[in-house]
Amino acid sequence: MPKKGGKIADVARETQAQCKRPRLDTAGSLSVLNFESPDSLFRSLISPIEEEVFFREYWEQKPLLVQRNDVLVAAYYQSLFQLSHLKELCSQGLYYGRDVNVCRCVNGKKKVLNKEGRVNYMQLKKDFDQKKATIQFHQPQRFKEELWKIQEKLECYFGSLVGSNVYITPQGSQGLPPHYDDVEVFILQLEGEKHWRLYKPTVPLAREYNVEPEDRIGSPTHEFILKPGDLLYFPRGTIHQADTPHGISYSTHVTISTYQNNSWGDFLLDTIPGLVFDTAKEDVALRTSIPRQLLMQVNTADCTKKLSSLLRRLADSLENSRELRSSDMKKDFIMHRLPPCLGCDPDPLTPGGKLPKIDSKIRLQFRDHAIITVEPDQENAVSIRSPLCMPGVGSERRETHMMGTEDDTASEDGLAQQTHGLRFPLSYLDALKQIWSSSTVNVKELNLTSDEEKENLALSLWTECLIEVL
Repeated sequence: MPKKGGKIADVARETQAQCKRPRLDTAGSLSVLNFESPDSLFRSLISPIEEEVFFREYWEQKPLLVQRNDVLVAAYYQSLFQLSHLKELCSQGLYYGRDVNVCRCVNGKKKVLNKEGRVNYMQLKKDFDQKKATIQFHQPQRFKEELWKIQEKLECYFGSLVGSNVYITPQGSQGLPPHYDDVEVFILQLEGEKHWRLYKPTVPLAREYNVEPEDRIGSPTHEFILKPGDLLYFPRGTIHQADTPHGISYSTHVTISTYQNNSWGDFLLDTIPGLVFDTAKEDVALRTSIPRQLLMQVNTADCTKKLSSLLRRLADSLENSRELRSSDMKKDFIMHRLPPCLGCDPDPLTPGGKLPKIDSKIRLQFRDHAIITVEPDQENAVSIRSPLCMPGVGSERRETHMMGTEDDTASEDGLAQQTHGLRFPLSYLDALKQIWSSSTVNVKELNLTSDEEKENLALSLWTECLIEVL
C-alpha cells in the first residue's frame, strides 16, 4: 500500500494536471483507437502489445499490464467517463440498484449504502465525500456514445456480449473485497490512480463470481498503480482487489467485460440437443426406448455403459455433420448485443437506391452484425438474424443493453418472434453463406436453382437493409 502523500502523490497530482490540458473530440479519437473494423479497434486497444502475442501469452492465462505514460491516450480515456458527468446523468433519472450502486469494503466485506428509488446527486456526492463510498455505475454505454462505439466493435470482435461498469472511488478507500469474476476483464484507467493487487486463481477460468477471504488468497502475484491511459487485462477467475491511494483525490476506471458463459462446455450444452435431434432421424439406436421404469430408479449406474456407447455414436455423427443447430447461445447474442453505432445517419436503416435484379451486384451491410443460423426447432429452415431485423434498433436496444430487463422474461411466442429474423428454406443456406463470405457477389451467381429464387432472396435482404446494390 503506498504511503500517504509524498512523491507518489506529487507525481499523481502532476499527471492529473497534465491530463486536463488536451481536449479530444470524436474526430480526434481515431489517433487513439481505430474504429475502421473490429480487428483494428482491438489492436489499438491493447497497443503496443501485438494481437498474436496477446492471445498466445495472456488470454485466459495471465494478467497483462500496459502502462503508457501517453498524454493523448490519457485525455481520450478521461473523455469516456468522468466524476463530473454524474450530475448531468442523475438529472436524467437514475435509480439505485438498477443504474448505480454505492458501496464500500469494510473489514473484508462489501457494505452496500444504496438509498431507495431515484438517485439524488447531492446525496450521492455526500456519500462519496463523507462515507468514502465507491460509486459503481452500471452499463455506461447506455449513455456514453464513445463507449457504445467501443463495446459494439468488441462484441463484433469476440462474438460475445460485452458489458461495462464504471467505478469511482475516493482517496484512501476500497469499494469491493478481494473477489474473482466469471468474465474476461479489460480495465481502462480514466481519472486519478488506483492501487491494484492480483492473486493466483483458486478456481481457474471460474464460471461464477465469488468473494475470497484475505487469509486464503496468500500474497499478491502482481501489485501496481494504474494511471490515466493505462490498461489492465486479467482472465476470469483472477482474484483481485483495488483501492485509491491517499493523496489521490479519487480514481475513475471502466471495467469492460466479456466471455461470460462462453466456454466449450456452454457450447456443448447448446448444440448437443440439435445434434441428437438430427442424428436420431438417421440412427435407429437413438430411437429405441429406454428400459422400463428407468425414470423411477434411484440408481441409474447400469445405463452409463449404454449412454457412453450412444455418445460415441454421436461423436461419429458429428464428424460427418454439415451444420450444427445452435439453440440458445446465438439467440441470446443477437437479441442482446449492441446495435451498430450509426450516429446521426439513419440512411442505412432505410431501403433506398436501386432494387436488386438478377444482373445486380450486391454486398452485405453490417456483416459483423449478421448471423446465419440453422434452426434447431425447424427441420428445414435457415435464418439470417441481425439487430436491423428486430424491433427497437438503435436507442431502444442500447438503453436495455446488458440490463437484464423485460427482454429476459418475454413469453416464448414473443421471444420467437424477436429472434427468428428472416427465415428461408434450408436450400438457401449455401447462397446466404455466399453473400456473408464474399465482399461482393452477383445475384445471378447465387447458389440457388432458379433466377426467381435468387431475385427473391436478394429482395428480401434488401428490404431489411441487410444488403446494398452496387
